[in-house]
Amino acid sequence: MDIQVAVLCDYAADYQGKLCVQGAFDTLFARQFPVIHPACALALRLCLTPEDSGDHKLGISIVDEDGVALDKERMPIVGDLKVALPEGASFLTRNLIMNFQGLRFEKVGTYAINITLDGELVSTTPLRLVMVQQGEQA
Repeated sequence: MDIQVAVLCDYAADYQGKLCVQGAFDTLFARQFPVIHPACALALRLCLTPEDSGDHKLGISIVDEDGVALDKERMPIVGDLKVALPEGASFLTRNLIMNFQGLRFEKVGTYAINITLDGELVSTTPLRLVMVQQGEQA
C-alpha cells in the first residue's frame, strides 16, 4: 500500500474517484490553550496493488509530542480495509476521508496524525499548534 496523499484540510470529498481537497494546512493558531478546533478532515489517497489483497485494519490517531492520543477513549480509530483488485488490474486507488469535529488541543507543540496498517505505522503527518498574542497576525 502506498499512501499518495495524507493531508489535513478544511474539507475533502471523493468526486467520481477524484480526491477533492480544500484548505490543506499543517499549522493551527490559537490565542489560548486548551483550544478546540471546530472541524477539519483527514484526506487520504491510497494506491493498492495485488500484494495488498485481503483484509486489513487501518488505524488513525492524533498524538502529541509525547505520543499521547488527543482522545484516549476514541483513538486510535480503527476500521476494516478490505482490498480486492479487479481481475488483471495492476493497481487500484481509493480515497478515504475522515471528518473530525471538536478536536481539543491541550497545549502548544507539534502533534502527529499517525496512520497504521495492521498495527504498523505507515505514515505520519505533522501538525503544529502555535500560540499568538492579541493583535498578532497569524
